[in-house]
Amino acid sequence: MIVLDEPYASELLVSWLEESQHPVLDNGFARSLAPARLNLVPREEAVSRLEGGERVYTNSENALAWIADNVRNDDLVRAISLFKDKAAMRAALAQLDPGLLFKTCSADELFELDFSRLEPPFVLKPSVGFCSMGVHVIRNRDDWERALADIRKNSSVWRSRYPESVVGSGSFILEGYVEGTEYALDAYFDEEGRAHLLNVLRHDFASAADTSDRMYVTSAPLVRETAPLFATWLDRVNALVGARSVPVHVEVRVKDGHVTPIEFNPLRFAGLGGTDVSFHAYGYRTYEAFLEGRDPDFDAAFSGKDGKVYTMSLLNPPADATGEEAFDYDAFAARFSNVLELRRFDADRVGSYGFLFLETDADSADELDFLMRSDLKEFLR
Repeated sequence: MIVLDEPYASELLVSWLEESQHPVLDNGFARSLAPARLNLVPREEAVSRLEGGERVYTNSENALAWIADNVRNDDLVRAISLFKDKAAMRAALAQLDPGLLFKTCSADELFELDFSRLEPPFVLKPSVGFCSMGVHVIRNRDDWERALADIRKNSSVWRSRYPESVVGSGSFILEGYVEGTEYALDAYFDEEGRAHLLNVLRHDFASAADTSDRMYVTSAPLVRETAPLFATWLDRVNALVGARSVPVHVEVRVKDGHVTPIEFNPLRFAGLGGTDVSFHAYGYRTYEAFLEGRDPDFDAAFSGKDGKVYTMSLLNPPADATGEEAFDYDAFAARFSNVLELRRFDADRVGSYGFLFLETDADSADELDFLMRSDLKEFLR
């Protein structure tokens, strides 16, 4: 079962839904896509399927509220609530990282905190969030003041784009800054609670202060080398959480072989269709693997790919963009040698210009370095 919702469903996902005739909840967003070719099922049937334990995937966390409000499946709703709440997940997994600084506060309390009594470096972020909105690395008082100013300025914009269930503004987390390499995992827990890893992406940053979603890379060697560690860790997580039949997009950091979670995002993989990087890179769809119960044959998928790196990049506007500018997609695409897909978003609606999927040679980093460090101003018209 698929529940589609705003703000965006990729053409790859919609095409697969047309071909496979996988059931899709009949709602306004699904009808706006390709209603004559999708297997739309009415609300009553969708509820019955989900209450009966059928696997469910969403393209957008906007759909989570509909499931929570309409479906009487305690295990599913509990898993959604737990994974989506960063504070609750940190508490549930506390024994895996017993020494990590962790503090929660309300939005009102946040602005009353005495910075001199805090212990930087730490990360400030909403308890419920999406796409790095409201996430700040705090190393000193200047970082703290900038973060509070950003939250004051932009919290209403975040709420206008996404519902409260996606970007909650009621509480915040302060947690110790975790050193190490950051990774994003597309995975799911099956009916017995066993973890299945579908893709691994390394999340690279331009600087220590960078919290953007500009640079995620995957490669056959990267997945082969890290998959055993992450699969084992996910099984340890679920021994504490007990999720069943749930897909998750997980962000973690790894240092000296120790995995520390950053966040869990339930019922989806990489957002805004970013999970399609697995199709561009390796020829399989993560959501098809989950919904159809057919995990990819990694040996076959990775054949001939060892010399390539695949990137998904969210093209966030410059901090001082007014929203009146036009983005020159053709000039941007011309900077790269092998663009697999460049998706165009409505920046006012989504908050970014689009998604870039890119193939590069493993021994050539110039294009990726440009992509990671560019503020994109040269492409604004």
